[in-house]
Amino acid sequence: MSEPLGSEGSTERPPVMEKTDDTGPPPPSPAEDERGPRGRFWSARRVPAGIVALLLLIAAGAFLYDVVAVRAGRSALGWRRDLAQQLAERPLDDTWVRVGAGVAAALGLWLLVLAVTPGLRRVLPMRRTRPDVRAGLHRDAAAAVLRDRAVEVAGVQSTRVKMRRGKAKVRALAHFRELDDVRADLDGVLDDTVRGLGLARPPAVSVRVTRPGRKG
Repeated sequence: MSEPLGSEGSTERPPVMEKTDDTGPPPPSPAEDERGPRGRFWSARRVPAGIVALLLLIAAGAFLYDVVAVRAGRSALGWRRDLAQQLAERPLDDTWVRVGAGVAAALGLWLLVLAVTPGLRRVLPMRRTRPDVRAGLHRDAAAAVLRDRAVEVAGVQSTRVKMRRGKAKVRALAHFRELDDVRADLDGVLDDTVRGLGLARPPAVSVRVTRPGRKG
């Protein structure tokens, strides 16, 4: 741009829209327009990038200051002398060397994962009807639409919707009518609703209907 239930989502969240540059690749064919692009939106990841840049700036500034100080005739700072001595004398199988290597490897792996994954998991790509416009629907908004349509089915007292990228789980409470009849109506209504959302990858709908628990 922890997964709350759709009943807590807001129907006022607008879809995400992105206009591409006109100088990009040629427009897709009509067949491709019907299917729509299946690529997800990529996150800018400003916070991880800012943290890495800040750490690199601090480390580079400290080393640069010490190098300039040594060139100016001053002695090297104590931390750099200690670091050079530790690196020269400490064996590779030392516990702290292994811990440091493990931390550095984990940090590097985390950065690689961030670099090759798109992120923005809560934005569902929509079918592309114009070559210069991309649109995405927030999962909470999609869950709210399914919830609102589900409670319109006769016999449904309340619903909870948990929307994921590939599946929507709907849990409904039916206070009258047979459960099988309510489930059949919900399957038809929710399937039509999912198709009407215009998503590039319509999620599969899983419906579960139960009776309300007794009070007291």
